[in-house]
Amino acid sequence: MKFSEVVDKVHGTVVVDNPEAEVDSAYCGDLLSDVMGHCGDSSVLITVQNHLNAIAVCSLAGIEVVLICHGRPVPDDMKAAAEREEVGIVVTDLSQFAAAVALAELAPSSK
Repeated sequence: MKFSEVVDKVHGTVVVDNPEAEVDSAYCGDLLSDVMGHCGDSSVLITVQNHLNAIAVCSLAGIEVVLICHGRPVPDDMKAAAEREEVGIVVTDLSQFAAAVALAELAPSSK
């Protein structure tokens, strides 16, 4: 699924664009150590974690897109890190469950 399709399906707002990103799986989680251990490459991370450490985890795990739920604001340092690491950020007003349902055609992510 292309980055733009993720944005459309969750009625999201692009905070950091990553038009080249394509995801084939999704992982829903807020415990970043769990995300590192279980979320695979080419995944979208569905989370409420809106801080710099989330981007560091994405870099380590090969995650190209972060979907921040509940309309949480994205701080400037997180935006800057995402731009540096080429991680797209999308914000949606949906809950994590609703976002996962909207992206249900993606496979569950696993390592």
